[in-house]
Amino acid sequence: MTYAKIIGTGSYLPPRRVTNQDLTAMLAEKGIETSDEWITSRSGISARHYADANVTSSDLAVRAAERAIEAAGVDRQQIDLIIVATSTPDFVFPSSACMVQSKLGITSNCAAFDLQAVCSGFIYAMATADRFIRSGMYRTVLVIGAEVFSRILDFNDRSTCVLFGDGAGAVLLQASDEPGILSTALHADGSYVDILCVPGHVSGGTVTGDPLLKMDGQAVFKLAVNVLDKVAREVLEQAKVDAAQIDWLVPHQANIRIMLGSAKKLGLPPERMVATVHEHGNTSAASIPLALDAAVRDGRIQPGHHVLMEGVGGGFTWGAVLLRM
Repeated sequence: MTYAKIIGTGSYLPPRRVTNQDLTAMLAEKGIETSDEWITSRSGISARHYADANVTSSDLAVRAAERAIEAAGVDRQQIDLIIVATSTPDFVFPSSACMVQSKLGITSNCAAFDLQAVCSGFIYAMATADRFIRSGMYRTVLVIGAEVFSRILDFNDRSTCVLFGDGAGAVLLQASDEPGILSTALHADGSYVDILCVPGHVSGGTVTGDPLLKMDGQAVFKLAVNVLDKVAREVLEQAKVDAAQIDWLVPHQANIRIMLGSAKKLGLPPERMVATVHEHGNTSAASIPLALDAAVRDGRIQPGHHVLMEGVGGGFTWGAVLLRM
């Protein structure tokens, strides 16, 4: 049997680190009151990173990809598919994936496309890459989650603007006879489209609607807690793996309360959950690969470990991937 196995991880955060105190001062200039305690008590976030005005999602993606390629120790010309999960692409088109391909200098036979499932994007991209590798169509796939969410935030709305940040994470997957991705599950329910969205678009050369993020926090929280538990158990059942066998839970880094709730429902102690939300904020499709790379590089996640990744996002979308490192 052919598996899709992770052979390298990488991540990148733009240098500008914005603490809760920094953001409190920024919002105070607009007459909006908030505080470090207000933000951390509701989300667990202490800081996030913002990209400079001239930096795009593909720029962040390339930096993360280069680190994943270096970690894998392979020639980048071996990559035959690039998938970029993003809700904040460089352009309407071409895809950010094609921009990444160009910036990486990959000139061999390589396909590239973007995938849009908001905060579930990396999970959707991993499941897609898994199917391509298992089918034999592609052998070495670069999967990236990259976002510049700071560009679509309403800084007059403290309930949302304090939550999100920018960054990118990447993994390099390769066909292997050894177990890698064991199971995946993807879901969506468009009836919840209004609880997390950016209701604007470009038409006739102008922006119509509202181009800034809108979220019903309570509705998202309630739905996320429910669907994450179900999809986690779904992939465990598919792979015939018990929850107790999970070495690491790497959830979407949106809210520490949702994350801890997911771990508790699976019977996992907080010590077996990778959390970077306090330093990164919610980086949407980049959050899971950012957290994964952090835990790989500091030695927590080791070869042979069972890792469960799960995410939820606007759409409403959700999914999970169970893998063996």
